Amino acid sequence: MTRNQAQAPPLVLTVAGSDSGGGAGIQADLKTMLALGAHGMSVIAAVTAQNSLGVQGYWELPPEAVRAQLDSVLSDIGADAIKTGMLASTALVETVAAVLAEVTVPVVVDPVGVSKHGDTLLAPEALDAVRSVLLPTATVVTPNLWEVDQLTGVKVVDESGLREAAEAVKALGPRWVLIKGGHLPGEPADLLFDGEREYRFTAARHDNRHTHGTGCTLASAIASYLALGEDVPAAVGKAKEYVTGAIAAGFPLGAGIGPVDHFWRHRTS
Repeated sequence: MTRNQAQAPPLVLTVAGSDSGGGAGIQADLKTMLALGAHGMSVIAAVTAQNSLGVQGYWELPPEAVRAQLDSVLSDIGADAIKTGMLASTALVETVAAVLAEVTVPVVVDPVGVSKHGDTLLAPEALDAVRSVLLPTATVVTPNLWEVDQLTGVKVVDESGLREAAEAVKALGPRWVLIKGGHLPGEPADLLFDGEREYRFTAARHDNRHTHGTGCTLASAIASYLALGEDVPAAVGKAKEYVTGAIAAGFPLGAGIGPVDHFWRHRTS
C-alpha cells in the first residue's frame, strides 16, 4: 500500500484554548490523540499566556472565527469524536453548543472553569450557558469537584458524595457523567454514571507535583478511545490507565508545576 492509499486513523477534534506552555489545552489534547493512535484536529477558542507558574492572561477568539473553524473541519474532514475544553464566554459556549447539537459522533465535554493554578478560565456569567446548552450535547462530561460545585452547588468532601454529585450533573442533560475524585483524600477514585449504571475507577496515587494538563489529557483520551470504537465505560477505563501513567511520568518544567508526560508509553529506558 502506498502512502496515498493509506487509511486515515480515527479523527478527533478538540475545541479548546491554547496553552503557550504546552502542558494543557489544545497542545495537551493533540499530544494525547497522537499518542493513542488518533489524528487530532483543533478549533482554537481562546489563546492563553501561560507557563508553569500560572495563567498571565487570555484572549477569546471572536465567535465567528470559532464557528468558521468548526465548519471548515466538519464540512470537509469530519470527526469520529469531539472534545471541548476552555470556551471562556457565553458567546463561545453558545456557538460551540449549536454545532455540537447537530453532530452524531460522541462528544466529551470538559467543563473547564479554572486552571491547575486556580486562574479563572470561564466567565461566571457563562455558567448558565454551560448548564443549559453545552452539557445536553455531551456523551460524557468530566467535571472535577470544584466544577461540580460551580455547576450544581454540590460539595463533595469524601468518596461517599460522588454519587450525589453525579446525579446532580446528570440532571443537566449529558448521557454520562464522570466525576473526578482525584482531589479527595485517600486512593483516587472517579465515578462514571449514566442515570442507572455506576462504574468506579481507582488508581495509585503518585507522589509527583507535575500534573499540569491532567483534566485535558483525560478528556482527550476518552474522546480518542471513543473514536477508536470503545464504549463509554471501556473508553474511560483505558483513558484513566493512560493518564495515570502520564501523571507518574510528569516532569519538571520551568519554576512551577510541570506537565504530565503524554508520550510516556513510547519512551525507551
